[in-house]
Amino acid sequence: MTAARASGTFTRMPLDIAIAQFRPSKGDLDATLDGCAGIIRRAVRSEPRPRLIVFPETALTGYFLEGGVREQAIPAPELFEALNARAGDAADGLDVAIGFYERDATGIYNSALYATLGPGGGILHVHRKVFLATYGVFQEERFVEAGAGIRAFDAPPGRTALLICEDGFHSVSGTLAALDGASIILILSASPARGAAPGAGVPGNVVRWGALASAIAAEHGVFVIVSQLVGFEGGKGFAGGSAAYDPHGHRLLAGPLWEEALLPVRVDLDEAARARTEEPLFSDLERSWTRLLVNSPGSGVRRPAPDGE
Repeated sequence: MTAARASGTFTRMPLDIAIAQFRPSKGDLDATLDGCAGIIRRAVRSEPRPRLIVFPETALTGYFLEGGVREQAIPAPELFEALNARAGDAADGLDVAIGFYERDATGIYNSALYATLGPGGGILHVHRKVFLATYGVFQEERFVEAGAGIRAFDAPPGRTALLICEDGFHSVSGTLAALDGASIILILSASPARGAAPGAGVPGNVVRWGALASAIAAEHGVFVIVSQLVGFEGGKGFAGGSAAYDPHGHRLLAGPLWEEALLPVRVDLDEAARARTEEPLFSDLERSWTRLLVNSPGSGVRRPAPDGE
């Protein structure tokens, strides 16, 4: 990201992000790729032009494919080339995060690709969903492999981490990302509407996502961007409700329900450092993390119990 010198220090320019709340053409890879490319072209024509566009989990195919993931899964390089070919020259330099079913030599995964488009770009990171939802209507462990870990990576906008839906329900995911240096966490989600929040007028899962994302942001002093799938698959409705949160946990943007949308949000990544200075939560975590791991029940280290235990 371009830096500007101010009062003898470097400050980063604001980062413009577009959240693509998206309805895929389920099972029709070519049609959905064309739809993604159309949204990318629309985004780069907007003012201000976003530096990053974030699509939801399984945006390429839809979520509930079950055994169909074997036919719809593609390698990450193939997805990158397909997006590049369709997006056109106007998208050169645009960063894209997008969810897809990934195929490689080791298996099939529910993955998220982060790449910079254009001839000078390339794939910067692929995150494979670690916590596979396998309860109720979810059967992920039957059809995909679990990812091995969560880490941040260097991207043009700043150090970034990707999470996929259920990953965000586990507080350790945000912790691992932040401890690896992330100042922005992108959560790609396909969350079917379920439950009802009393008095809120929205599905309960949308309200819960707001609480989760706000907590991740505030505890770790990071920006959190949530891009939600929208539409219906086999009688199950994805409500949308994409959102963005600042490092204090305050909501910056709330997307609509039940419809596609391209949602612009501007963030100041230097605010993450300021928030961590003002609030001790993350610094406390950094200081205590190694000690907590060493003394955890699963560490294999046996220590005498203090008096009273």
